[in-house]
Amino acid sequence: MKYIVCFSGGHSSALCAIECVRKVGKENVVLLNHNISEEVEDKDIKRFKQEIADYLGIKITYANMEGWEYKTPLRVCKELGGFKFGNGPALCTYNLKTKPFYKWLRDNFPIEKGSIRDDVRIIYGFDKNEPSRIQRRIGVMINQGYKCEFPLAFWDRTITCTEEIGIARPNTYKLFKHANCKGCLKSGKQQWYLTYCLYPELWEEAKQVENEIGYSIIKGSFLEELEPKFARMKCKGIVPTEKIKPQTFWAMVRKEIPDKSENLPCECAL
Repeated sequence: MKYIVCFSGGHSSALCAIECVRKVGKENVVLLNHNISEEVEDKDIKRFKQEIADYLGIKITYANMEGWEYKTPLRVCKELGGFKFGNGPALCTYNLKTKPFYKWLRDNFPIEKGSIRDDVRIIYGFDKNEPSRIQRRIGVMINQGYKCEFPLAFWDRTITCTEEIGIARPNTYKLFKHANCKGCLKSGKQQWYLTYCLYPELWEEAKQVENEIGYSIIKGSFLEELEPKFARMKCKGIVPTEKIKPQTFWAMVRKEIPDKSENLPCECAL
């Protein structure tokens, strides 16, 4: 049995990798990653992935999109002329991760039409609080001919955080909930406020891509329209973070910046 860990660089996927090696041995585990350009994947995430792999004594296996070194999510979407089409997946995720993932699986563990491989398990980092995601993923992968397992939800756990083995999780977790790309195209206003404050070059590129494509990243709001409000938020000293629940975060914003004044020039500019 081969256990293929979807090794994203996030904390949950690292815990899955550790649990798999402790349960079945490193010779039966594959750490499958999709490398992302350093422009949008924080260098500390890359540090974290490598330290986990070194601890486990396993080389990272890469299934990369061609040109991944410079094709950021924004540039992939610009090239394709959209962020997503209809109810389909986000084009950045599909092209940078999903499509190379399925190709790697077919190349290394091919499926005969109508069959299901019983000597492979795809490992995901969903936990017991994510039953809908678990059910959906089981269905998706069965249709592809593969079975899944979810160590954080259903296995007896031997580790709860990587700090237990002396490996600090990525420092992005200090502000973000996940170890996603900077300027994640699937995120909402709260995370894009972080992008506005922390990654101004990425913010400007995202505005440009929105204008060229003609669609907004955030449903119902173009970044250019949000910029005056974000400028006032920054001026008021509202800390860019995802560590506060959205309801609490935006209630704090409304208290500091009443709706009627959110599009006025920021006092910092006067």
